Amino acid sequence: MPSSDDYKRQVMRDLAGGDKEMMPDDTASSYQNFDDFAQRSSRDERHNLFSRSFHPDRVPASQMEPELQKAIAQIKPNERKDVAQEFFSHLKKRGLQDRDLEKQLGLSTHHPSHMSADDVSKLAGFAYHNHPDVFHEVLADQPALVKFLSNPVVGAVFGAIAAKWMGGRH
Repeated sequence: MPSSDDYKRQVMRDLAGGDKEMMPDDTASSYQNFDDFAQRSSRDERHNLFSRSFHPDRVPASQMEPELQKAIAQIKPNERKDVAQEFFSHLKKRGLQDRDLEKQLGLSTHHPSHMSADDVSKLAGFAYHNHPDVFHEVLADQPALVKFLSNPVVGAVFGAIAAKWMGGRH
């Protein structure tokens, strides 16, 4: 497995070279910016893009978790509650109860409306590492979170979206 710095350099080279492979050409829509993408793209389109971009095999949890902490701290409290509710809902379908997750992850509460940014970050990190498909589902449902991620690896997502925007404007 390449080192983190090697991987970042490769991502930046791909972005500089206009590598578009992360977002298939069958996406017909042209988006003006990320907010436009988040609002007009289909849930499946977002899910497919995030599934390819955010996976523990591609972005180690050691890199993603600090980014999640920063991003979750920047979203509005009502959005943070929505993100927490989504994680709990999807994890419950896997047989993981909110009270059990509260104890296991050391959360201050299992009530999404009372959770701190740190609590939601722990929940997101747990899903990313242990249930990546749940993580992708939540990102597809709550794309505002992606806007606040800054890691160069996350830049690949924006690069893929930007390549699509630019591709439609020739």
